[in-house]
Amino acid sequence: MSARAPKAPPVWRQPDGKPVSCLEKIKVMNQNVQEIENLCADALEDGVLMGCDVDQIKAALHALIDGLTPPGAKD
Repeated sequence: MSARAPKAPPVWRQPDGKPVSCLEKIKVMNQNVQEIENLCADALEDGVLMGCDVDQIKAALHALIDGLTPPGAKD
């Protein structure tokens, strides 16, 4: 894997736009995003090593995220 400069985590916001103030919630969200980033990087690397098209892999990962529905959302 290539080394990247660390990114500043986002300011997590509530539905009304106010920032989330609970440090434990912020920590969990930041850890979740880091785990997802690592999994996506691994999937991209695996796909490239197996000869898959980078743009197609990225499109599949975007489609996966775009297809997520929040808990309690009606289909």
